Amino acid sequence: MLSGITHRKARTTLAAGMAVLFSGVALPAFAEAPTLSPEAFEASKQVYFDQCAGCHGVLRAGATGKNLKPHWKKTAADGTVTEGGTLALGHERLAKIITWGTEGGMNNFSDILTEQQITDVATYIMMEPPKPPEMTLAMMKESRKVYVEEADYPTEPLHGRNWENFFVVIERDVGKVAIIDGDTKEVLVHIPTGFAVHVVKASEHHSISEPENPGRFWYTMGRDGKMTKIDLWQTPDKMLVSEVKVAYDARDVAVSGDGKYIIGGAYWPPHFVISDAVTMEPLKVVSTRGVNVDGVYVEEARVAAIYTTPNEPTWLVAVKELGQVWQVDYSDLDNLRIDKINSAKFLHDGFFDPTGRYFQIAANASNKMVVIDSKERKLEAMIDVAALPHPGPGANWIDPNCGPVAGTTHLGVGKVSVWGNDPEGHPDQAWKECYVTETDGAGLFIRTHPKSDYYWVDQTKHPEPEVQQSVQVISKATGEIVKTIQITDQPGHAAVHFEFNADGTEVWVSNWNLANSKEPNGEIVIFDAKTLEEIGRVKGLYAPTGKFNVHNRSNHVT
Repeated sequence: MLSGITHRKARTTLAAGMAVLFSGVALPAFAEAPTLSPEAFEASKQVYFDQCAGCHGVLRAGATGKNLKPHWKKTAADGTVTEGGTLALGHERLAKIITWGTEGGMNNFSDILTEQQITDVATYIMMEPPKPPEMTLAMMKESRKVYVEEADYPTEPLHGRNWENFFVVIERDVGKVAIIDGDTKEVLVHIPTGFAVHVVKASEHHSISEPENPGRFWYTMGRDGKMTKIDLWQTPDKMLVSEVKVAYDARDVAVSGDGKYIIGGAYWPPHFVISDAVTMEPLKVVSTRGVNVDGVYVEEARVAAIYTTPNEPTWLVAVKELGQVWQVDYSDLDNLRIDKINSAKFLHDGFFDPTGRYFQIAANASNKMVVIDSKERKLEAMIDVAALPHPGPGANWIDPNCGPVAGTTHLGVGKVSVWGNDPEGHPDQAWKECYVTETDGAGLFIRTHPKSDYYWVDQTKHPEPEVQQSVQVISKATGEIVKTIQITDQPGHAAVHFEFNADGTEVWVSNWNLANSKEPNGEIVIFDAKTLEEIGRVKGLYAPTGKFNVHNRSNHVT
């Protein structure tokens, strides 16, 4: 599945074709060796990295997306051998799939790439994938830049604003984050970061060792492996205080519970890096290459997500292709304890239950939600759900029948899966499906607030524009959709991601300007959380996607 969003209806014939052609049926070899000029090869390699590698892998072995090697052979448990590959598919078929996408979850690129780019990328994926270089600790240290010395950090906020209701908003395609005052709705600054920031994390409240001023410092991770540090106490022009590059391709970052360290997880090289949270100086690199849950060695074992455990001195590191969650104890970096917990493939994103003990993470290729007990450092449960679960920041709430529950949206189907997550108070419902609500389309994110009567889901993965531009609001009391809201009808725009403000009275939804993402015509649409009526818009944003409220994120509000 390539990154991006569908703007035109995917052709069902192509979707059906994909199901057959990538299913492992042996097909005839491609007659001629594909070639590109050196310039076209380099350009296509960059397009593939930017748009495709996240789901298909740099080495193209596949994960959330299909295997895109020129030729592959797979032996099943019963000894059956199947073969396939991009050479067998042929250039014309590949170009059509890239252009139109599929209904199985891959987006079209007709509005994102030019016809020539699509033609060249189709040729590129029929050629052997080049292996990227490694990155040493010394190279990382050389990349560090300091814009504000630690000695010059202010001892109190310099702007007189309610910084705990700030929103940190990813402006994906221009490599920036915007800081928005949640009280006044002003865009204070657009801060340069790494390319296509995937996530932003803050120092958080912790039950063992509290960092100073949780929520003050934020750390971004770009898809180009650049981590940046942001100080919300600074004046807007000085909020970017330092940066460091820890990989060529990366997805996540987290701050230790005591605020001393940050950890960055990489896709390539497959490793995680622990750095000093104050100076951003890289301290330790740990490779995540290894043997997966099926007993197969995986070279491209990528770190998909990292989370700080609220009650333990550890991080949870999700190693995507291994199907393992590594619980990394940062108490002693010289003698690093890592508990490797087998679960299912391919691990992606997740969230904690309200107690902070149990971590619920999607294994989207296995159609499961995996539950990790962070206190005992072991697998607690695996829950069967619908196709390709993707909860994003997730949602917890109280159901009248099942008690405390959690839910996820799905990349592969328009459904919300809900399960019980209170083994102490409601053991009969714990880690079992409570109910499923059908929505109009597959989505990326689900979000709620303890004060809200509803949870919100997007439908960003649906091929029909009017569906992907609409969000659905679901009652916690009944599990039924109470309102469908189309936030825009602009061609090439989609609705994505939710965040509540600090007191839970507002819901912010991104109007993501996919088709012209480098222009400042993206918006955040704000709704009254009780009446569900629109109450305002924040304009002038570049491809706004994820939004993170300081109070909610630093206080584990899900």
